[in-house]
Amino acid sequence: MNVFLLCVVCATVLAVTSCGGLADEFPSARSVSGTFKGSWMETRRGRRFQAYRGIKYAWPPVGELRFQPPRLIDSYKGVVYAGEEGPSCPVPAPPPGYYVDEDCLTLNVYTPTNNGSKLLPVIFYIHAGGFYSMSGRSDYAGPHYLLDRDVVLVTINYRLGSLGFLSLGNKLAPGNNGFKDQVAALKWVRRNIAAFGGDPNLVTIAGCSAGGVSVMLHMISPMTKGLFHRAISMSGSPTAKEHSPSHRLDLAHKQARVSDCPADNLTALYHCLKNKPWREIHGSILGFFEFGYDPLTLWRQVVEPDFGQERFLDIEPIKAIREGRMHEVPFIVSQTQDEFFWKANSILYNQTLLDTMNAEWDRVAPISFALPRDETHERLAKLRRAYFGDKDLVNDTSTSDALGKLYSDTITAFPVHRMANLMCKFSKQPVYYYEFAYIGNNSHRVDRVTNKPTHAAHHDDLLYLFTLNYSYPTIDVADTEDSRMVDKMTAMWYNFARYGNPNSCEDTPELSPLHWPTMKCRRESDSKQKQYLRVDEEFSVKQNLKEDRFKVWEELYPIVY
Repeated sequence: MNVFLLCVVCATVLAVTSCGGLADEFPSARSVSGTFKGSWMETRRGRRFQAYRGIKYAWPPVGELRFQPPRLIDSYKGVVYAGEEGPSCPVPAPPPGYYVDEDCLTLNVYTPTNNGSKLLPVIFYIHAGGFYSMSGRSDYAGPHYLLDRDVVLVTINYRLGSLGFLSLGNKLAPGNNGFKDQVAALKWVRRNIAAFGGDPNLVTIAGCSAGGVSVMLHMISPMTKGLFHRAISMSGSPTAKEHSPSHRLDLAHKQARVSDCPADNLTALYHCLKNKPWREIHGSILGFFEFGYDPLTLWRQVVEPDFGQERFLDIEPIKAIREGRMHEVPFIVSQTQDEFFWKANSILYNQTLLDTMNAEWDRVAPISFALPRDETHERLAKLRRAYFGDKDLVNDTSTSDALGKLYSDTITAFPVHRMANLMCKFSKQPVYYYEFAYIGNNSHRVDRVTNKPTHAAHHDDLLYLFTLNYSYPTIDVADTEDSRMVDKMTAMWYNFARYGNPNSCEDTPELSPLHWPTMKCRRESDSKQKQYLRVDEEFSVKQNLKEDRFKVWEELYPIVY
């Protein structure tokens, strides 16, 4: 074989050979757990960075480990090839050819350098998706914006749906395994991240929607103390209208029905589901909806009974915050201006659903609006009057606006409001609150006629923090409002990850002359000074976000702040 041909052959296998030194072109990192070989990627501004993708942080949760807490991987044999995406955890109706597998407890690490003179702040991102969809893969959480900053970004997968959150209220399945997966990933970061250039003592946990709920729960969980140092909850909160249950037998029984498993014997149900194909379990999600595609929220945290296991959550979140039983760190809380406004269309454009909601309000409202299933007629009528007056719901602009606000407030906006006010009152660390109101060239929900954005929808602030190439183009570096928004949002996260303060610094002039104050409500005189940042083309500081709209909720579901 001549020399030229030999080099060609070597080049084709350079991931596993050192021929000609070409293997050294792949970045590598060596931690106490093992050696990892990654790949190179490039930010939107042309910065080259290292990517280590598809790293397994826990043993595959399959076979006897299905429905069990995760088992952290402490060490790896041989070199771990981390140059490609790992699978998504099982999600409903993935696109043809999309990589999905039950063996999915993986994470991605992105770093500008792993041999710098100073370790960099770490951002640990927990993905959205209602605890039954989406993933931490780079098509849902791409690093190409944040890695223009000097941060190390970690994105993770965790088990979803019944595979992650089956809760029978017994020793077989106490619940919360999806959250325990997140804890295992945080422990992996604590153990290994310095090898990738990240500071294990400067970790910011961040999440959107279900990820935002997760972040607040980690601030309460006894399992996560010392694993993070700042927190960001976007459009998600566990401080809802009802206390956290001790089990989710309601969802377990739904799973039993759609999976043809016995529901009257929990042990038989557990073993039946343990032997079902994962595609059958997670592919049955449509069987969980009761009214159209409601309830939108299905799985959530449980306060685990003590069966001798390590419990992720042993106290109701509101009680934990009020009693100061939490890991107090600087905290950013947010919601978008319009959140779930688009849910109104799913009712108003379906005459059967619209007629049923009008005629059977007392039955349908608890399903659609995440209310107690035993809610009284009088209280449901009060809620209806607050949003619609004495009018029937009809397919017009006024009803669409009111119904969109009702969906937004009950699913996200009011729980976030409640969490922000509780943390403002009881946390000794700074709490920053923002409303994302910017409407750019893209949105997660566009007008069905013009195909243009009209509202700041749920998830829309993610468009300026991560590349979401499963559906949206990368925002280029041209001098546009969208591009400037990327610079502002990533600057806020960068400063917060470094200093616990998202305000402008010398090296982030794009935020100047912003001064974003913390919320203040620890004294009675602060009650009218709950300031927040309104994020739009121009940033501005406002007071008392949607407080008037939330009065009916505070009356129906009162707590003492």
